[in-house]
Amino acid sequence: MTRTAGADRLAAVVVTFNRLEKLKVTLARLLESPAGELAHVLVVDNASDDGTPAWLATLKDPRLVVQREPVNSGGAGGFARGMREAMARFDPDWLVVMDDDGSPAPGALATFHALDKTGYEGMAAAVYFPDGTICEMNRPSRNPFWHGREFLRTLRGGRGGFHLTPAAYALDRPSPIDVTSFVGFFISRAGIARAGYPDPDLFIYGDDGLYTLGLTAKGGRMCFEPRIRFEHDMGTFSGQQRGEFRPLWKAYYYHRNLLLLYRLAAGPMFWPVLLVILPKWLMKARAHGGARGRFTALIGRAIRDGLTGRRHVPHAEVLRWSGED
Repeated sequence: MTRTAGADRLAAVVVTFNRLEKLKVTLARLLESPAGELAHVLVVDNASDDGTPAWLATLKDPRLVVQREPVNSGGAGGFARGMREAMARFDPDWLVVMDDDGSPAPGALATFHALDKTGYEGMAAAVYFPDGTICEMNRPSRNPFWHGREFLRTLRGGRGGFHLTPAAYALDRPSPIDVTSFVGFFISRAGIARAGYPDPDLFIYGDDGLYTLGLTAKGGRMCFEPRIRFEHDMGTFSGQQRGEFRPLWKAYYYHRNLLLLYRLAAGPMFWPVLLVILPKWLMKARAHGGARGRFTALIGRAIRDGLTGRRHVPHAEVLRWSGED
């Protein structure tokens, strides 16, 4: 493919599944950017059956390519397929990835192009809820097991010790990070050459954390850039914050993938960490009423597979374990 002189060529990857109204907002935000800011958009439709394919077929922007999947492979499968396909089709300098409910704020992509990206292979946007408050699930972090100051802060204050503080969002300069989410995450061609592609077997939860932490572990440099703003119009996670998972099958992926992430992050300190977190996980059974037995069995399988590194588990099997097949 012939290279284009001038600004870095940027392509976007959007993964969607049955959230047509939110996808409409995200694609409108992306496609309102001129071609000089956004050269291509690839949408991975994870077998949506809510009218998404028909609506996508009405769009005429030549920059848009739709990759229709025969089955729902989860966010992890969607990002793995989308990033690989976008690099093969478009050969961009940078990719920016997002869920269907995450979109760039007006001017975000122009800001990205204006920034000095020298020395960085990954860049995380500042992600906010529509009401302007910081989206907690997209707050980037440092790995406390790699940095003494963050480790001590984590011992004193829990997760607040390693996630970036609100003060970092108010700066006019980047902050170094080790891990971030896939909403408003920019990765360069060099970063993909170093890290490869996300693991599709993770299905949902933790695929972004494992991928970005893996990039850092392999020597890639990432930063949080507060001047690039994204909006995440996500649903509530209040039940999950109480330890409740609905549907129940999500508990398997969440805990298995979190174990994989902890092992990568903690290294030789993984086993002491495990002794701390396992009792907390088992106590979540209290939030599941009549499904306590199934929840506990799912957690047991998640721990087994997380410790043995078993990633390729058919989703139908997870549904059967949960009793929701």
